[in-house]
Amino acid sequence: MSNKTTRRDFITKSTIAAAGVGLGTGIFPVSGKVLGANEKIRMGFIGVGNRGSQLLAQFMANPDCEVAALCDVYEPYMTRNRSEVHPRYLQDMGGQIPRMGEQFPVKPTQYKDFRKLLEDKSIDAVCISTPDHWHALQTIASIQAGKDVFVEKPLTITILEGRKMVEAQAASKQVVAVGLNRRSSPVYQKLAKEIPAGKIGTITTARAFRINCMYPDSVGKMNPETPPSNFDWDMWLGPRANRPYQYNIAPYKFRWFNDFSSQMGNWGVHYMDVIRWMMGEKAPVAISAHGSKVVNTTDGDIPDTMHVTYEFASGAIATFSIFEASYGSMFPRNADIELRGTKGTLFAVESGYQIVPNRPGQFQSWKSLVEAEEFSQADTLLSDGSSGGTTGAIVRNFVECVKTRQTPFCTLEDGHRSTSFAHLGNIALATKERLQWDPEKERFTNSAKANELLHYDYRSQWKMFGL
Repeated sequence: MSNKTTRRDFITKSTIAAAGVGLGTGIFPVSGKVLGANEKIRMGFIGVGNRGSQLLAQFMANPDCEVAALCDVYEPYMTRNRSEVHPRYLQDMGGQIPRMGEQFPVKPTQYKDFRKLLEDKSIDAVCISTPDHWHALQTIASIQAGKDVFVEKPLTITILEGRKMVEAQAASKQVVAVGLNRRSSPVYQKLAKEIPAGKIGTITTARAFRINCMYPDSVGKMNPETPPSNFDWDMWLGPRANRPYQYNIAPYKFRWFNDFSSQMGNWGVHYMDVIRWMMGEKAPVAISAHGSKVVNTTDGDIPDTMHVTYEFASGAIATFSIFEASYGSMFPRNADIELRGTKGTLFAVESGYQIVPNRPGQFQSWKSLVEAEEFSQADTLLSDGSSGGTTGAIVRNFVECVKTRQTPFCTLEDGHRSTSFAHLGNIALATKERLQWDPEKERFTNSAKANELLHYDYRSQWKMFGL
């Protein structure tokens, strides 16, 4: 073997270093392990709270996975000891506090700092289910450490982060999957072939909603306080600006605070991912948004009422709305999305869909251009025959891709493009402008103010190189 470094090796290593993440300028060691086809995949889990515990259970359902390590800033989550969870959390958020008590064949190594987990060369892959503002740093660090990655949605907290994640993976050999679980739905996989082929004609508009009545209390109003002694609040904040701990931010309720998430990111990403997938669209070219905190007077700073319109280069439009001060479904059978075509209208959800034929309008003489149709799909099964739904299916797909090095159901590029819809909507609302977007350069062409919101300055101890 030659000791000379080829130009390709140099470019690859240089690009990875340029995308690296760490405290100061530290670079993680890259594992040289090659996973055998019959070996168990040794998984590390970064973030094992509400969603992280759900994913932990799905990975444990796969006999070819081994839970090798757990990492969390809240010690009871890391140790899986529910008896040590603060009683206040259990009383107020019992449904969002994981049950824990899993039986591990081999006790996982426990880490408070994800960087220590990534130094373990025996770990093949990681599952990242931390708050949104952590995803980019931890994913790039994991790629740099030679780990395959399953990262929960929404992929990022800013658009620039998403592009840097895509670039970091492109300079590596790592498999990275995004947990947009509807990508594993047999229903949507079927429609993704049939809709672009003209099943309901040319689609001119699409809609989706998130309706969740948070009136009147929402996340409440609270003063800063001292966090529990076993909760590392500074590490939880990570790259975000320092601020005192507040009980109605963490754990779980961070999704109502713009610094850490949004309902556009939490739910809009799911639905807009399906819509752009079905329509064959990559990104909008124009975005406008309306909304505010109409009735919500609590500490959360995202709107309780919001409506975003996305216009594509084709002329088609898609809308997403958030209604957190009312209740009730907008679509038949609680469908996720509505696609309106020239032949008929599709209402779809993970478990099935309905097509309603169009009726002729003025001056039209035709009777029907498409047949009415209803389709349902039984719950998705895991390889062992147990039901894991679409989450179980997308986890299983990731496991298979780790072993085969194939492309997962939802790639980083797809996850980035779909997550960008949420950020574009939030930026349009913040600027109160009709924004024009260049999907290739990923810049606004008519607003310097909007371009300033493509990223933010991390706290000094957290760096993403190249920004």
